[in-house]
Amino acid sequence: MARRQHHREPRDRSIESELKFRLSGGADHTRLRAALRRLGAKLEGSYDEENYRFEGRGKITRRNTLRLRVLDGGPSGVLTAKGPAQFVGGVKVREETEVAVSEAHPMLDLLELLGFRVLVVYRKQRAVWKIGPTSITLDKLDFGYFAEVEGPLESVAEVARSLGLDPAKAVKDSYSVMARKHASALKKAAAKAANASTKTA
Repeated sequence: MARRQHHREPRDRSIESELKFRLSGGADHTRLRAALRRLGAKLEGSYDEENYRFEGRGKITRRNTLRLRVLDGGPSGVLTAKGPAQFVGGVKVREETEVAVSEAHPMLDLLELLGFRVLVVYRKQRAVWKIGPTSITLDKLDFGYFAEVEGPLESVAEVARSLGLDPAKAVKDSYSVMARKHASALKKAAAKAANASTKTA
């Protein structure tokens, strides 16, 4: 008996084009909010996120990103899969698929049962502004203040410049990479302090 083939309708894959900027502190967020208002941007909302970045077997997530975001402590969230990043004129471009999750914590359990493990967890306070099709997010994390400009490739750099952000100074690391570097630095600092305490005891 011939094996039944499963068919599904082709879909349009979303392409994420973004510039991410590390800021010096909260004063930069205040300046950017004022600039956004002058440009007629609309605040879409603000919320807290708890981000779980997963690692899978073999090459599954070596170049791809699988992340579960839990919004405002749950239960709802967003499951995101991103393809490998490319840089076009300094703008990070990658394929992105997002699925709304009504029960985020059971999804976390399900992914772990499927063989994925949590690589890093980081928290983020985010405010989302919109100028036309472009989103500007103001983010605060344990390791700093940031702004992201995301939208059509042809307009991302222009919008960034209109806010006083230099596309040439955009950072290339993702938040999960920064979170791992931050955790490593804290661990080294704690070990150094422990060694110093032992020597003076």
